[in-house]
Formats: sequence, C-alpha cells, structure tokens
Amino acid sequence: MAGTIGALSGATIVFGWMKVIEKRRFSHLEFEARAKAKAIEHEAELMLQESEVTLKAKALEQEALFQKRIAEANDRNRELIRQQKELDKEHERIDAAYRTLALKEKRLDALEVQKNAAIADAVEKLQNRAALTQEEAKAYILDKVEEQSRSEIAAIVRRYEKIAKEEAQKKANYILAQATTRYAGEFAGERLINLVTLPSDEHKGRIIGKEGRNIKALEMLLGVDIVIDETPGVILVSSFNLYRRAIATRVIEILVEDGRIHPGRIEEVHEKVEKEFEQKTYEEGESVLIDLGLFPMHEELVKLIGRLKYRASYGQNALAHTLEVARLAKVMAAEMGGDEKLAMRAGLLHDIGKALTQDLGGSHVEIGADLCRRYGEHPTVINAIYAHHGHEEPDSVESAAVCAADTLSAARPGARREVLESFTKRVREIEEIATSKPNVQKAYAINAGREVRVFVNAQKMNDNEAVLLSKEIAKEIKEKVQFPGEIKVNVIRETRAVSISK
Repeated sequence: MAGTIGALSGATIVFGWMKVIEKRRFSHLEFEARAKAKAIEHEAELMLQESEVTLKAKALEQEALFQKRIAEANDRNRELIRQQKELDKEHERIDAAYRTLALKEKRLDALEVQKNAAIADAVEKLQNRAALTQEEAKAYILDKVEEQSRSEIAAIVRRYEKIAKEEAQKKANYILAQATTRYAGEFAGERLINLVTLPSDEHKGRIIGKEGRNIKALEMLLGVDIVIDETPGVILVSSFNLYRRAIATRVIEILVEDGRIHPGRIEEVHEKVEKEFEQKTYEEGESVLIDLGLFPMHEELVKLIGRLKYRASYGQNALAHTLEVARLAKVMAAEMGGDEKLAMRAGLLHDIGKALTQDLGGSHVEIGADLCRRYGEHPTVINAIYAHHGHEEPDSVESAAVCAADTLSAARPGARREVLESFTKRVREIEEIATSKPNVQKAYAINAGREVRVFVNAQKMNDNEAVLLSKEIAKEIKEKVQFPGEIKVNVIRETRAVSISK
C-alpha cells in the first residue's frame, strides 16, 4: 500500500514537472511567433511606405507630363489662333478685292451703257449731217471705236506684261537666293602635281635605277612626268590627268614602302593599283548615291560618278561641282513645285560624260547623254544633259533647275581658273591627236606638254612607219594646237619575247 502511494506521488510530481516544461516551451514558441509577426508587420509597413513613395513619384511624373501636354496644347492653340487670324485677314483682303471687282464691274456696265448711248447719238448725228445711212454711220463709228480700243488694249497688255516680267524676276531672284543661301560649297582647285614623301634621299637613286631604267619604266607605264630635283625627301609626280596622277602616286608610294624597285615589280604594282582604284571609284560613287538617296542606279554610272573625283574643269573638281549642282537643283525644283529627287538625279548626272572625255575624247554632252540613254535613265535627265550647254531647250522644271544650278556653281567668283583649263585642254588635244592615228595603243603627254610619248602596236607597224608616224603627229599638232616653244614626239614600238623555264 505504501509502495502504491509512493508510486502515485512520484507520477504526480513527474506529470507536474512535464506540465511546467511544456508550458515553458509553449511560452517560447509564442514569443518567437510574436517576434515573427512583429517583423512581418514591420516589413509590411516598409513595403507600404515604398509603395506610397513610388505612387507619389509616378503621380508627380504624370503631373509633369500633363503640364507639358497642356503647355504643348496651349502652344498649338496659340499657333492655330495666329493662323486663323492670318486666314481671317486673307479672307478680308479677298472680300475687299471682290468688292472692288464688283464696283469695277458696275462701273464697266455703266460705261458700256454710256458707250452704246454715245454711239447711237453719234450715228444719228452722222446720219443727219453726212447723209449716211444708219448702217454706214454705225460701221464708221464702230471702226473708230475699234481703232481706239485696240490702242488702249495694247497699252493695257504692255502694262501687264511689264508687271508679269517684274513679278517673274522677283520670283526667280527669290528662288536663286533660297538656293544659294541653303548651300554654299567650297570651291576645289586642282593643281598639276602631287608630292611623294621619301624616307631618305637614298630612295631617289633607287627610283631612278641603273642608267635611269626604273624612272623610264615608271614614266612609260604610268603616263606621268616624274620630277626628281634637289628638294630633300620628296619627288614630284606631274600630269594634267588627275586619275592617272593619283594612280602613279599610289604606285610610287607602294614601291618606296616595299623597297623592291625594278621594271617587273613596277608593272606588277601598277596592275594591282589599277584594280584597287576601279573598286575605289565604285565605292566613292556608291557613297555619293547613299548620301543623296538616289539608289538604284546602274553600276557603270556609279563607277563613273566616283571617277569624277579625278577630273577637273577650269580648276574646279568635277565631283564637287556635280554635287553642288545636284543640291542647288533640288532646292530650286522644290521652290518651283518640281520633283526634287529627279532634279537632284539630273544634276548629279549632267556632267557624267566628263569622266570619259580624257580617255575617249569628244563632247562630254554627247557621251553623257549616250551613257544615260543606254542605262535607262529618265528622259528629263537626258534633256538636262543637253540643255545645260544649250543643245536643247529645257522641257521641264527639273531641267531648268539643273541649267540654273550649273551656271551658279560655275560662275561663282573663284570657282574656276581659265589658265589651268587652257593648259589642260592643250595637253588633252595633243594626246587626242596621237591616239586618233591607226595602230596607236596609248599616248601620254609629259614634261608639261612639251613631250608626247606614243606607244604603237609593234606587230602592225615597223620602224620606218614609226618614223613617218612621228612626223605626221608633229605636223598635225603644229597645225591644230597653239603652244609655246616646241613639242617632242616620241613614237615607241616595243617587242617582248616571253618564255617560261620549267
């Protein structure tokens, strides 16, 4: 019995202790739960505050945008009110003009009545005094009135013709002023020489070569005059042909940089540079068309546009002149209600024939028109090519704009130089005389036009015929070209035998 009571007492104590422990554990859990709840409540308050700040920022942003829109709307309203006022003024002017016209019509009607009354009175008086019939008197009066009216009408016509001419002149001056103020290009004068910088004067001897073979090969192949003087560190490349001179300059620069200078290497580099320049001219033309937004265009025309960079007219760079004309023509066509794109295209192509005149000879107008006709250009472009030199009358606003723009570009003070052009024309004529002969492959005027080197087909011409050809060319130059001093004609026939050892 006592053991049972002890056991029960022990169990009671254990149960009470466990109850206390459990209560403490639940109190700890309750404390943690309260802490987490408080943290969550704090985080929620922070998020709420952030949301309020974001909403306020957006509200401010919307308010600023709203104010901006209101300001823009107010500006538009003010502009509309201003335009409406101008329209109202214009309507008032039109109404006043209509009222004036109505008054004049009434006066004319009154004058017509007076005229008819006066004619009737005059007919009656003539009939009574001159013993004329009514029909005869009426015919006499009408003849007199018609004669007097004709003189008055002629005076009115002359007056209105004068007014129309004055208005047309004002409009033309306005268009020209708009065009010239919107575009003021720099004039580009081209010289006749290029400078090639050398690393040292030792390279001059290497360019000359043994017994001058390198410099002779360079001048014969490149068609330029290479001047090597005492000026330290430079040589001069001289030619009136800009394209040929640019190729020659690049060839010499590559040879100097490479260090290997001999006739075989010269030919190799020249062939490579010619291909590079063909690609370069195409890229130049492509860049121009991209800038002006005139694609598509035939690739041959694109290449020739790029080649205009190496052509000059009266000292003015042909490509710079062409771009100037294109932009001026666009502005003028826009002012006159024409097609801006078509005017700009016609301006860009109006001198395209100049890219080939140094190679083919002849008129750049005919060459350019044939090219554009062959490659499917618009008839207005072809008409502009003819019209800008007076071969045809302009048949459209765009053609007339090109003609005016061409005159503006060429006539601007300092844009062109007559002395340089007369020299290049004389040298070009010398080359054309030589190349016009049968069996002539190419001809180069060098030494500032004092010497021309003519290369002939050695298989079709012997030495005796070469001598006769030189005399014939010299005689024709003397007859057709005005020049100071004398011109030396060198006819060169070269035979090459090539074998390959394997």
